[in-house]
Amino acid sequence: MFLVLGAVAGVLAGLLGVGGGLVLVAALAWVLPSLGVPVEAAMHTALASSLASIVLTAAASARAHAKRGSVLWPTVAWMVPGLLLGGWLGSFVAVRIDGDVLRWIVAGYCLLAAVQLLRGARHGASDGIAPTPRGWPMTAAGTGIGAVSAVVGIGGGSMTVPLLVWRGVAPVRAVGTSSACGIAIGFASAVGYALHASPGALPEHAVGYVYLPAAVGVAMASVLAAPWGTRLAHRLSGDALRRVFAGFLLVVALALIAGR
Repeated sequence: MFLVLGAVAGVLAGLLGVGGGLVLVAALAWVLPSLGVPVEAAMHTALASSLASIVLTAAASARAHAKRGSVLWPTVAWMVPGLLLGGWLGSFVAVRIDGDVLRWIVAGYCLLAAVQLLRGARHGASDGIAPTPRGWPMTAAGTGIGAVSAVVGIGGGSMTVPLLVWRGVAPVRAVGTSSACGIAIGFASAVGYALHASPGALPEHAVGYVYLPAAVGVAMASVLAAPWGTRLAHRLSGDALRRVFAGFLLVVALALIAGR
């Protein structure tokens, strides 16, 4: 089951630059209680395990995009300090929020992000010939993106991609750059969830809120599947990529609401 989820997450990581985190959170929150995870900790565990798996998923996606020249490394370098700080702070806050409240926060976030993508206008040239975003404003943006990502269990693509597109970056390069940023978000957030969890809250094979069978199983399959999503991303137009992204977010939001 975790391998199947990982394959889906990997394709989404390469296609959308999101690490598949949102679909993983929805699926894991539904299935983890049947594996011995306490119901009251299921949402936190789903978020933590998703973020832990995103580290390798995002790395595989970023590597595939980098081979095609679609990762803006100067932008990544400016954003990483903020992403690390934000991911750590976000996990610190999330472990203190009730699981049902977290579920609604994630669902609401998905809906808002989808609407933003469907309504937002693109800026910049479609071939990505625009100044590379850099500077302290990108670091500050990274802090906010990291914090929100830690709370909703994602690699930050649904915020990083629209931000970069707004700054004039072509959608496919925005996806590639977002994938690289997701490595920092996943790492800092997962470490935070592991260290901030209440002792004895979870069953065997868990480190804090990170349930290792889920994190490892998902990561193994996602690393192999991410290049397929990358190939598809390079075949779609920027507008088509945005529509796919928005549709994906709407489906996940409805799944979370129905699962409640």
